[in-house]
Amino acid sequence: MDPRKWTDEAAIARWDASATREAMEAHGRDGDFAERHLADPALLRMLGPVSGLRVLDAGSGDGYLSRMPAARGARVVGLEPAGAMVAFAREREERDPLGVEYVQGDLARTPVPGGPFDAVVCSMVLMAVPDRRPAMAACARALRPGGPFVFGIVHPAFEGPAGSRRRHGEYRQDRYLEEYVVHGPAAPDFHRPLSAYLNEVAALGLRLREVAEPGLDPDAAREAVAADPGVGAYVRMPNFLFVAAEAP
Repeated sequence: MDPRKWTDEAAIARWDASATREAMEAHGRDGDFAERHLADPALLRMLGPVSGLRVLDAGSGDGYLSRMPAARGARVVGLEPAGAMVAFAREREERDPLGVEYVQGDLARTPVPGGPFDAVVCSMVLMAVPDRRPAMAACARALRPGGPFVFGIVHPAFEGPAGSRRRHGEYRQDRYLEEYVVHGPAAPDFHRPLSAYLNEVAALGLRLREVAEPGLDPDAAREAVAADPGVGAYVRMPNFLFVAAEAP
């Protein structure tokens, strides 16, 4: 399917339908293996100390990531369009309160409540949005001057290296410069080259701080290889890419 034929509403509906309680419980309080060992350590390091800061988690999903800066002393607002995920996150917050406020809304269309924020995080969201531009612009508008905007995406040059290694014995990518739909088990992602994101950072007038391509610690890979023989690919090739920028 041509990615231009997807709307935010259609993508959100797919994510909402896939957000079963069983799936969200299985995701765990600390995320999945890749999030625990690759994505979240990089994001939290780039975000820096957050105690006393107001943080927006843009596209907060089931709320697990929002709770990490909240546990470190931040006042967090989680904005998420999928109603099932918001309900689950609020339920968890009621059981184990950390002061996180979860708001249901489409990042590209809902006025972000409570801004400006000292920091904005947007992890594994932008590649799932049919049009990244209004979503990135909303994140930029929500920032106070000097505040960091840290976002993470599936690395567009290395989508699924573990699966490719299992199938071919190596990683293969032959359509990097195209824009196309990546069909996932729950909902689609939208492949774009890295330049599409970095050029948007520049167009928004944000200053680039850092780009990170985290690799998997070999010890963690050895522990996981029995369950997933392809996981060793993440030691040498990044599955995620993180960008830290700041508002002028």
